[in-house]
Amino acid sequence: MEFSLIDQSIQHFDGDSVVVFSSVDKVFADINIQQLIELSNFESKAGKTLILNLPEGFKAKQVIVAGVGDTPISAKNYVKALVAISSVLGEYKIKNTMIQSLEVDGFDQAWVHRTTARVIQNANYKIHKVGTDKDKVTIENIAIQSTTDNAHDLMQGQAIANGMSLTRNLGDLPSNICTPSYLADTAKSMAKEFGLECEVLEQDDMDKLGMGSLLSVSKGSIEPPKLISLSYKGDGDSKPVVLVGKGVTFDSGGISLKPGAGMDEMKYDMCGAASVLGAMRAIAQIKPNINLTVVVPAVENMPAHNASKPGDVVTSMSGQTIEILNTDAEGRLILCDALTYVEKFNPEVVIDVATLTGAVIIALGKHNSGLMSNNQDLADDIIVSSKGALDGVWQLPIEDEYDEQLKSNFADMGNIGGREAGTITAACFLSRFTKDYRWAHLDIAGTAWISGAKKGATGRPVPLLTQYVLDQIN
Repeated sequence: MEFSLIDQSIQHFDGDSVVVFSSVDKVFADINIQQLIELSNFESKAGKTLILNLPEGFKAKQVIVAGVGDTPISAKNYVKALVAISSVLGEYKIKNTMIQSLEVDGFDQAWVHRTTARVIQNANYKIHKVGTDKDKVTIENIAIQSTTDNAHDLMQGQAIANGMSLTRNLGDLPSNICTPSYLADTAKSMAKEFGLECEVLEQDDMDKLGMGSLLSVSKGSIEPPKLISLSYKGDGDSKPVVLVGKGVTFDSGGISLKPGAGMDEMKYDMCGAASVLGAMRAIAQIKPNINLTVVVPAVENMPAHNASKPGDVVTSMSGQTIEILNTDAEGRLILCDALTYVEKFNPEVVIDVATLTGAVIIALGKHNSGLMSNNQDLADDIIVSSKGALDGVWQLPIEDEYDEQLKSNFADMGNIGGREAGTITAACFLSRFTKDYRWAHLDIAGTAWISGAKKGATGRPVPLLTQYVLDQIN
């Protein structure tokens, strides 16, 4: 799929179709189109479309009218319109189209161009059945009406969509294919393709570093654990932004076994890892002047004769001891050692991304990721980036009163804090390993994938992570 900017009237475009927009009180097109819309009783709600064939005064074969709701046009309504447009283009196999320029309230044209490319390309992502060839993309060219010719914004949008595609593909793969070793091989391939630095620590390496917490999760599985780091250097020796992604390629719950219904979706417990790899792919393609490192602790959590048991006590890389009260609270056990390990990179900031708690879905549903941080300025920056990326977060507190729920009679802490405030106590646990740098935690258990008939990974929060990294350059 190729995107371009074109300084041309929509009437003179001679491709397969043109897209014009219609709000509830205004049609952004000529009088002929306006009359046809009125005759069709078209409601200009965001996400609604109308197809007009061989309209008078247009060289294109079709005009696609896309509703954008009220004016001024909101960013969310513009995205809804783009998703609907993508559906029409795919359904009717329209190869070449031109999209009318549009002003979105609160955003400049660069944002419109970048978002148009990202949303349309991501909306045309196809889930591929294992063992089948990928479908050929039917949409070939998208021209966006513009008086500028700066294609860099389009490239950024496509790069983010490419990162989301990688994240979605990794998430959707079955866990017998997407193992910790598969994630390591993916990182190595990215390093080769984009000239990145890659290091993969094996079990013996982690054992020597004292990562008893991480290794306590993997020891019940035949799949060997991996600790993957991947670095992009675009700004000399400056301190890097470090992203840490939880990579539990399948989570059975261990000895604290999960219920059987829906357990297949626990292949998505590595979506934190997939999202930081996706963000790295986007940044490596954009090539900004910044340093970025991603770290992925990758394991499989399985029950076995040698698996960790409730009541076991393990020693983390930091030297702090942990009583494992529930083996299904394993994500924090691998993240805590990774968060200690990243101190070696002398990070500017550290953001960990994890499908960590079911409690965050109860609190925030499937719309916003949970955000917690030990630094309010960092949290504020992430919130600003999330709004620009339309990849929402909502901040939750981490305070001493919640941290007290982690007390243990037999170790420095327990790995769970009870039923109350489960998302927050999980973050409190992680915060005990991040006292030496600015840190934020994103709980994406509600946003990383969807269930039901349209089951699949979403690619979130790649847009947020990429936007945050890019925002640090200015």
